[in-house]
Amino acid sequence: MKKGLLALVLSFCTCATFAQEEKIGVKQSVVSANQFPVFPKCESLQSAALENCFYNEVQDFIFQNFVVPENLVQNNFKGNVKVLFEVDKEGVFKVIYVNAVDDALIKEAKRVFAKFPKIKPATYNGNPTFSQYNITITIPLKSKEQQASEAIALAETAKVIPKQLTELDSIVYKKFNNPQFNSHLNVPFSHSYYAHFDPAMNQVGANNHTASKPYTYVEVAKYYNLIEANEKIKKNKTSWWGRKLWNENLVEIQGEDYWFIVNPIFDLQLGTASGKNQVNTFVNTRGINLSGGLGKQLNFTTTIYESQGRFADYYNRYAEAIRPAGGNPAIIPGIGIAKDFKTDAYDFPSADANLTFAPAKFIDLQLGYGRNFIGDGYRSIFESDGASPYPYFKINTNFWKIKYTNTYMWLKDVRPEVTLERTYATKYMANHYLSLNITNRWNLGLFESVIWTDTNNRGFDMHFVNPIIFYRSVEFTSSARTGNAVLGLSSKYKWNNNVALYGQFLLDEFSLGEVKNEKNSWKNKFAYQLGVKYFNAFKVDNLLLQLEYNHVRPYVYSHSVPITNYGHNNQNIGHPWGGNFQELLLIGRYHKGRLYADAKITFGTKGLDFDTMADSKNYGGNIYKDYDVNRPYDSGVKVGQGNKTNIFITDLQAGYLVNPMTNMKLFGSFIYRNFNPNQNTATVFSESTTWFSLGIRSDVFNWYFDY
Repeated sequence: MKKGLLALVLSFCTCATFAQEEKIGVKQSVVSANQFPVFPKCESLQSAALENCFYNEVQDFIFQNFVVPENLVQNNFKGNVKVLFEVDKEGVFKVIYVNAVDDALIKEAKRVFAKFPKIKPATYNGNPTFSQYNITITIPLKSKEQQASEAIALAETAKVIPKQLTELDSIVYKKFNNPQFNSHLNVPFSHSYYAHFDPAMNQVGANNHTASKPYTYVEVAKYYNLIEANEKIKKNKTSWWGRKLWNENLVEIQGEDYWFIVNPIFDLQLGTASGKNQVNTFVNTRGINLSGGLGKQLNFTTTIYESQGRFADYYNRYAEAIRPAGGNPAIIPGIGIAKDFKTDAYDFPSADANLTFAPAKFIDLQLGYGRNFIGDGYRSIFESDGASPYPYFKINTNFWKIKYTNTYMWLKDVRPEVTLERTYATKYMANHYLSLNITNRWNLGLFESVIWTDTNNRGFDMHFVNPIIFYRSVEFTSSARTGNAVLGLSSKYKWNNNVALYGQFLLDEFSLGEVKNEKNSWKNKFAYQLGVKYFNAFKVDNLLLQLEYNHVRPYVYSHSVPITNYGHNNQNIGHPWGGNFQELLLIGRYHKGRLYADAKITFGTKGLDFDTMADSKNYGGNIYKDYDVNRPYDSGVKVGQGNKTNIFITDLQAGYLVNPMTNMKLFGSFIYRNFNPNQNTATVFSESTTWFSLGIRSDVFNWYFDY
């Protein structure tokens, strides 16, 4: 007999109608039995025990004899069979009614009840009587032991089930009110974006410090209300898509003492460039940014980029000229190492991140991977953002009239000469910048930097961690010729609320004796910057005009041990042109509502090396050359020596701000570059480039094309 998986649930309801013997004049009546029918196994039992025994025997008999039809077993049928039956005065089981969804189940129920043995009937006042019962048979069937076991397990489970938790339901969400604009998160450093609040940051009497960048939002919020500025240009969009496209972060969540945002990052460009070769240019960058805050003290941000691109021919050649050891074809300036994409383009992934902890109002600690900048100009001769991102730890201390910035950086030298077993050499840099507001108008800054390598496997030398002392003394107490140190002085003067004058002076090496004995000694390695900014120029709101001059003597940023130069990933940490040049910049920036326009004109003179069989001398422009090897002169050293090259660049860009939260812009750009050396060589030759581009870009970092 096939049972399949068996189950049975009995729910007896004893209707138990009983008939007495008839007597003349007496009507039939319905009463309750005072004793249940008796199976042979139950004869010695009484009352409740007899009742339970009756139920168990009925259940056992059905379990042993009921056969679920084969077609229902194969279809994993689940359901109930309800049976109304009676045990008559003779003790015979009789089916009164069966309710089931399948006729085969009805037939099987009748068959089983017909097989019940004859038992002692129920009695009332000692007389036999009939009784009726309801039973529900649940398919699949289970024995009474299985049912008892499951009942016990269910009871035990019920005992230990804890009170249902509602913590997720109790989380409180608030209306998002852009808390990032008052946080310790870094404001993405873009010259075009910073021009929006530069006038407010340079007001006479403001006790702030504008050289150390990027700013934090809380620094800017004291002088410029970013929330209010965004409200002024907010579009009246009510749909979700409209709000996310034009006004809001893609994902923005704010609760009790925490918030975070998620945004897509794009840089999609198409263009064409003439030059030595006609090039169809493109950039295809997709990325994602996650930023947030936990409490008032902890903020974080991370951005991951995946990019492919092809650029104007001059830029491609420069990227390939600074390629790393190991076979990769190029380093994209300011981005990082690139690999081949198809046959004539580059694939260059990148990332940046920052974790800021502000334990007190006068200090914040930053652990990051990115770029830093020190200065008030378009360029910096101290520390620029033109090189690839790097790991760093930064301490900002701000009190009284002082801001003191300590930055510790982990850099790479990727030249073949220092690459061992396909591992690039590690070098370290520690920068210190002390900014002091002497008066309401005048700011003075002191800068020092030291670069050292992993000599003797010493790693990050703790001698250089002390943020107070000058590194020239540390350099000589640590070991002989252990590193490369530079010193700097900066100044800014606010002529009024509309005009600010600024400058920097960098001293890489200076010999007073050489100054007295020899004119223009090669040892007098210094650089300087002079500039002026005119805010709201000619009483035109939001018009910024800027004039800047940079002068860097030969051999500045270089060293006798090239690995300790002022470089990272074959790029200069200071001015991206390296050494031996002078540069004049004219810059204009304007914005109104969501419209903007930027213009920049560059006049430059740079002394390049010939790098030919006839002349392989080091004229002081390439910071990765040993300045003690093949130096042509010891005196009479001037900017432009070597293959003197005149550079003229015009860079125009105009567009429309799509979303202020990600600074996403729809833009068109035009670059004209004229490069004219005195002597053409295989790698340096006269060339004019015209480069047109159209695109949409999240302007969250500076990308320099003026090489």
